[in-house]
Amino acid sequence: MANPTSSIAAKFMSSACLLRLRDGRRLGYAEYGDRAGAPVLFFHGTPGSRRVAQVAHEVATRLAVRIIAPDRPGFGLSDFQPARKLIDWPADVVQLADALGLERFAVAGVSGGGPYVATCASRIADRLTRAGIISGMGPLDDPALTAGLRFGYRTGLGVVRTAPGVARVVLALGGLGMRHCPERLLDLVAGSMPAADRAVLVRPGVRALLIDDVREALRQGVRGAAHELTLFSRPWGFRPEGIRLPVRLWHGEADTQVPVAIARRLAATIPQCHASFMRGAGHFWVFDHLDEVVSALI
Repeated sequence: MANPTSSIAAKFMSSACLLRLRDGRRLGYAEYGDRAGAPVLFFHGTPGSRRVAQVAHEVATRLAVRIIAPDRPGFGLSDFQPARKLIDWPADVVQLADALGLERFAVAGVSGGGPYVATCASRIADRLTRAGIISGMGPLDDPALTAGLRFGYRTGLGVVRTAPGVARVVLALGGLGMRHCPERLLDLVAGSMPAADRAVLVRPGVRALLIDDVREALRQGVRGAAHELTLFSRPWGFRPEGIRLPVRLWHGEADTQVPVAIARRLAATIPQCHASFMRGAGHFWVFDHLDEVVSALI
């Protein structure tokens, strides 16, 4: 696995580019890997930012891959977009690709970035070469699915769906924790995760990367993250059954952040989905399998 605190990756850690979109919003993004390589647009988690993609810098450089990692609206450097929907994202992606001179490109997303990969595969398939979803969130509008999730998870979904103000308060408290006692907060979160994830989260480089990523994600506050969680809990605005592009999906069977039942349902819904479900693996499986994922995208 690439070391996220290496001197090479650290150089790009502060990299920040801004694109002015047609509606006047600013879209922040960063680039990693080989600037002349095969382009992959990478979508961060929730909350997350462009900075998390630096973990793949060395692998992408070795495999001749150019990673472009945009901040979604309300995260990092990207302006908040009131009343945005999941299906609004492909338009931002196309504007970024056009500005960078990319005719075709791959898309990949981790965790909360997964729905945005699916949205792009549905709306702009003609511009895509590959699509990959890593530990990604799936649709949550099936009562039979949600009924099978553990009580605490169902309760959280209900709060996000019906009382977004409460979700904002919880996220705000998490943001305070990340600013003032990030190590303690990370340990608290890790305590409810499977052994595979705890083994990843004890690594100093990974901890530093995730703390920096979440702090950057919430630099504008929690409005963007709260709005995004609400989007996930409601109908997405498109049908994954209509996706005609082949999609590669990876998900750990021990994942507690996005239970595997959610990923299995998404994989079964996308007509050409090649899914891998890893026994014993957790939400952060990708940290040890960057070569496999990046290779699959080219």
